[in-house]
Amino acid sequence: MIKIKRIYEKPEPTDGLRILVDRLWPRGISKNDAKIDLWLKEIAPSNELRKWYNHDPEKWKSFQEKYQKELSQKEDSISLIKKLNNENKYITLLYSSKEEKLNNAVVLKELLDKKVILKK
Repeated sequence: MIKIKRIYEKPEPTDGLRILVDRLWPRGISKNDAKIDLWLKEIAPSNELRKWYNHDPEKWKSFQEKYQKELSQKEDSISLIKKLNNENKYITLLYSSKEEKLNNAVVLKELLDKKVILKK
């Protein structure tokens, strides 16, 4: 099962494998406190897209489309998550945005839900 969670939330055993999917390290959190298993920054939106979007809700639909296009060029990272999903009961994609519903992890999870046959 793949889920998403803000990195500032307390790590829990039900998180399973914790993967940070942001390009930049989250502010104010130490690497030890983050309890991440993998930092997959190459799957994050490009710097150009990230700066353009700037968490502006009016740009959300356009951001989704542009990020999905970028993800289509990141098949190696998508394949890695598929492989990890087959090896782990739970995977949690971590993000740092204050926007819980309008962030790159939401877009990535939607894509993975379509592409990955999740374990029951």
